[in-house]
Amino acid sequence: QIKLVESGGGLVQSGGSLTLSCAASMSLIDYDTVAWSRQAPGKEREGISFINRISTETRYADSVKGRFTISRDNDKNMAYLQMNNLKPEDTGVYYCGIRKFDYILGEKDMDWWGKGTLVTVSS
Repeated sequence: QIKLVESGGGLVQSGGSLTLSCAASMSLIDYDTVAWSRQAPGKEREGISFINRISTETRYADSVKGRFTISRDNDKNMAYLQMNNLKPEDTGVYYCGIRKFDYILGEKDMDWWGKGTLVTVSS
């Protein structure tokens, strides 16, 4: 059983940047997919990015493309989401998830999800 803990959320002004971290309780080398999703107030949960095991493939939702970058370090048990040029509509709770096979952006069926970290972007 693996545990994921997100961190790095907080309050930031529009146009600012944040880096979210996802710390796993063991190595991520056995997990083909790491994904990030978010849920804005009053909206459905949205899949925003994923990355494959050896970091050769990444995908992004149109809403974050060009502004967010996903990465992972399997040996350090870490994954990240670098968020630049943040907008008020980026406000929400951000979650990381992992699973042992490939992924279609937006899928919710992961082996494990973290509990999330809150990002608030002010105007």
